[in-house]
Amino acid sequence: MNLDEAIAKHAEWKVKFRAAMEHQEQVDHALIGDDHRCTLGQWLYAEGKAEHEAKPEFRFLVAKHKEFHAEAGKVAQLINARQYAEAEKALNFGTPYNTVSNAVGAAILKLKKTL
Repeated sequence: MNLDEAIAKHAEWKVKFRAAMEHQEQVDHALIGDDHRCTLGQWLYAEGKAEHEAKPEFRFLVAKHKEFHAEAGKVAQLINARQYAEAEKALNFGTPYNTVSNAVGAAILKLKKTL
């Protein structure tokens, strides 16, 4: 698993959300809200779990990643409901989405240092 790529992919969600709002497109909130379906999630629940489950840094990343997808799913639901102002607010600094998004990036870096 390329953990640097995983950081970049998760950071891209904010850009994808803003593009969906700009173009008034629907997003797949069920897919976005499922922490098992992205590339990082697939690794976390398969190879990563098999190799690193005992590491506290790994378990912390799994927890933060799950929180991230829950928050991202909420943003996706706002977009689908055409509540664009609320969705935009949800992406701002200090919101649960922003906080957990940053925590995922930090957790990936912390795990990377232990590997």
